[in-house]
Formats: sequence, structure tokens, C-alpha cells
Amino acid sequence: MTTTSLLPPSAQLLEAACSRHATPCGDGEMIWRRWGQGAPVVLAHGGSGSWTHWIRQIPALMQRYEVWAADLPGLGASAMPAPPLTPQSCGAAMAEGLASLIPRERRPRLVAFSFGAHVSTWALRQLGDHVDKFVITGCSALGLRDPRDMPGLPKERSSMTAAERREVHRGVLAMLMFADAARIDEQAVDLQAENVRQARFRSREFAATAEVREGLAEIRVPVRAIWGEKDAVARPSVAAVFEVLSENHPELIWRVIPGGGHWVMYEQPEAYTAALLEMLEA
Repeated sequence: MTTTSLLPPSAQLLEAACSRHATPCGDGEMIWRRWGQGAPVVLAHGGSGSWTHWIRQIPALMQRYEVWAADLPGLGASAMPAPPLTPQSCGAAMAEGLASLIPRERRPRLVAFSFGAHVSTWALRQLGDHVDKFVITGCSALGLRDPRDMPGLPKERSSMTAAERREVHRGVLAMLMFADAARIDEQAVDLQAENVRQARFRSREFAATAEVREGLAEIRVPVRAIWGEKDAVARPSVAAVFEVLSENHPELIWRVIPGGGHWVMYEQPEAYTAALLEMLEA
């Protein structure tokens, strides 16, 4: 898929510094961006997102690691997966791409946010021990919540002005992505607007399943978890999430970022990056 980028300048500069790679995805390509040198770290973003969900981690990570940030199938610049359009088909494209770009002997670390963890769980079912460890943040599909728990999010309408559309994106960030609306800056709104503009795969309908919980039972690589203390998706609680994650992974190591919401890596970047580096280097 080819689109005209409307990314803010900071994201454009970061993208200009990467090398871009493509792997098969449905009738097109899955896009991966690479920065830095060292042990490989793969970043998988959330639903209706793109690689820019990690914009505040990549500069720090690339100083120590070879960073691969994927655009998941049907999101960002990547094509839709092969039918049926499910997290499983997205995971198959991701597994094929990761295995072709990073040899097994390099044992990449996989870091996944929200829907990216859902897709990554399916990918890991195919990849086996190709991956060294799996770090999860903010995922659903744990069999914990009823979809009716989440309020309806504001939506764009064709009759809206550009300013009104922008307020819709700000409203979604406040309801779902941030714990403290005062931390929503103009860059966050820019990124949200652009990510939603490019999103074609609709992931929200899969959030109420237990597919991640079931998949973790089949995954044997070590699992780590970093969650925002006030993540709106962590229903009924962050503690309940960690209990599920540890069911088949007693080795689980977890960290909670105080005051952090769902998009905790953007809202609390210093604390999140420090916790992530700890997980990667342990």
C-alpha cells in the first residue's frame, strides 16, 4: 500500500533515518523500519496505529539495539493480510516477515503493544524459539472483559470541519489512550489522526476474545509485562491481567508505570523506556 504521509515533522525525521524493508503480506507487502545496530528488538504497535506508537522509545533503543518497527497488516503502510481478516492471518504475515529478516541465531526480542500483542501471540505460535523473549504492554483478548465495558468512542463524520475532526481524535486519546488528558500534546493528536486515516484492519472486535490467553499457553519463550497503572483497557484491574499472564508463565516479570494510561509509552516515556530497557537487558 502507498499513501501520502501526513506525519508530524519529528516522525518524518525519524523515518528519514531508518532503512525500510518489505515482506509478503496478502496481495502486497508488510513494511518494516530499521534503526541502529546490536541485538535485534522488534516493536509491534497497537490497533489503528503504526510504528509511530513507539516514537518516544526508538531514539533511545537505537543507541543500544538494532530496532525493527513493523507496520502490522492493514495498518500504517502495510497491505491487508490474506483472508480471512483475523489476528491469526496478521500473525502469519508477521511470522513470515520476521523470520526472513532476522535469522533464528540472532534471537530477537519482541515487544508488543495492545493489538500488536494479539498479533504477536499468533506469530509466536509459528516462530517457536526463534524469539528470545516476549514483552507485552496493554493487551486485551485475555478473556477478562465484556466488550460492553468499553464506552463508545467519538467518531469522525463527513460533515465535520478539520478542527472538529481534530477534537474527535483528542477525545479518543482522552477516553482510551491517556490517563491524564493534560498530557495530550499536539504531536499525539497528529499521530492519532494519521494512524486512523491509514487504518483499514479493524481490530476492536477481537479484543473481547481470549486468544492471547490461549496462545500464551502454547508459547515457551519468557514473558515480561509493562502496564500503565490506569490503563483503561485493563479490566477489571492490572492485577487481574498479570494473574492471567502468569498462568502458563510463572517466570513472568512485570512492572507498573504509575499514573500511566493505555498508550503508556507515549504518556510516560522516561519511566516506560527505563522499564523496557530493564526487561530487555535482564
